[in-house]
Amino acid sequence: MPDATRTIRERPTSPHIQIWRWHATALTSIMHRFTGIGLYVGALILAGWAVALASGPEAYGAYMALLGSPLGRLVMFGLTFAVFFHLAKGVQHLVWDTGAAFRLPVANAGAVAVIAFSLVATVVVWIIAAMTGALS
Repeated sequence: MPDATRTIRERPTSPHIQIWRWHATALTSIMHRFTGIGLYVGALILAGWAVALASGPEAYGAYMALLGSPLGRLVMFGLTFAVFFHLAKGVQHLVWDTGAAFRLPVANAGAVAVIAFSLVATVVVWIIAAMTGALS
C-alpha cells in the first residue's frame, strides 16, 4: 500500500467571489426579506396601539407620545417604506410567477422601479400626513 502523505491542502475559493457583482434584483430580494421582518415588528406596534387604546386615555396618550417622538416617527417612516416596498416587490413576484420579465435587464429595471415606487410613495404619504396635520 502506498504511503499517502497527509498534508492539508489549501482549498480553492469559488470564482464567484472574485468576479461576482451586485444586481438590483439581489438587493431587492434581500430587502424583501428585511421588510417582511419589519412588517412583523409593525404588527406588534399596531397590537401595542390597540392595547394602549383599550387601556384608557393615559396609556393611549403615552403610547401616542412615544410614536410621535423623533425615534417613533423614524420607525413609522421605515414601516411606511416597508409596506410599499413589500407591496411592490410582491407585485413583481406575481409578474414573475406568470413567467414574464425574467431577462436580466428587464428584471433589474423592475427592481429599480420597485425601489423608486417605494421611496416616492413613502415620501408622498408623509407629505400628505404633514399637510393634513396628522403629524402634529
